[in-house]
Amino acid sequence: MKAVAYRASHPIDHPEALIDVELPAPVAAGRDLLVEVKAVSVNPVDTKVRKNVAPAGGELKVIGWDAAGVVKAVGPDVTLFKVGDEVWYAGSLTRAGTNSELHLVDERIVGRKPRILDFGQAAALPLTAITAWELLFDRLQVSRDKTVTGKSLLVIGAAGGVGSILVQLARQLTGLNIIATASRADTAAWAAELGAHHVIDHSKPLDAEIKRLGLPPVTYVAALNQTDAHFAAIAELIAPQGKLALIDDPAQLDVGKLKRKSVSLHWEFMFTRSMFETEDMAQQHALLDEVARLVDSGVLKSTLGARYGAINAANLKRAHALLESNRAKGKIVLEGY
Repeated sequence: MKAVAYRASHPIDHPEALIDVELPAPVAAGRDLLVEVKAVSVNPVDTKVRKNVAPAGGELKVIGWDAAGVVKAVGPDVTLFKVGDEVWYAGSLTRAGTNSELHLVDERIVGRKPRILDFGQAAALPLTAITAWELLFDRLQVSRDKTVTGKSLLVIGAAGGVGSILVQLARQLTGLNIIATASRADTAAWAAELGAHHVIDHSKPLDAEIKRLGLPPVTYVAALNQTDAHFAAIAELIAPQGKLALIDDPAQLDVGKLKRKSVSLHWEFMFTRSMFETEDMAQQHALLDEVARLVDSGVLKSTLGARYGAINAANLKRAHALLESNRAKGKIVLEGY
């Protein structure tokens, strides 16, 4: 089968940062689905793994996590899906990635693809939807009740993949006042279109931006990127007994700044359930099915930002380069081989 892989960690402009390869087709066992991958999207985790996780002894490593496709075979213990089902999922960090024609994935982290989306539109959503959902409802424990008002959510980096779906979830399913951050006119317009009540500029001090709009201290903060750069401002703008959730990898945080306000700090890492095969691992199957229902009913929409053509090394290198520039809007999708 065709796949895209690498043998050593290189900068994205290196000729062998990603290469086209041929690999043996995998075989489904246990609770695995063998999926014919129709489309994938690219996430920051793809670039981080490529740059920092070198395969042992020059072996080939296939990365990529978001995928939408068709079930081609099932393991003997599968109960949730059958051959021919159209599915979407975000895979596992501990297994081979989705940048391949055929891919194995545990059925407990797979959902049924939304009917109204094509494969490319669908591939844009799984990893970010899981991350945003778990951050909002599991970590911050926001109420799914639109009548509960008077609380606010600051989404730092709202125009990226996670931010694009988080703003939608918060606007459509909660009563929160949503404050998004963006630094360009096009990304600010995107955040507003997705449902943000206010958009502020994250190239400026965020606490000053909140004061400029005359807004009260923020109840919940979702820090999706550059948390360390914004941390001092977050400590100032967040409300007493507020909650901060983050998904990025800050080198260092002075968490003592949160003490005087009794602010709680929450990490969201959507691979935790699959990595440790937690008892509630199948919650990601249920979550993706619920998101698909919300998409099909028109409540949520795909966050696809750009289609980059076929799934090959050249196009994936372009996608990685754009993500590393921090100028992406929405999700980059690749389709077919």
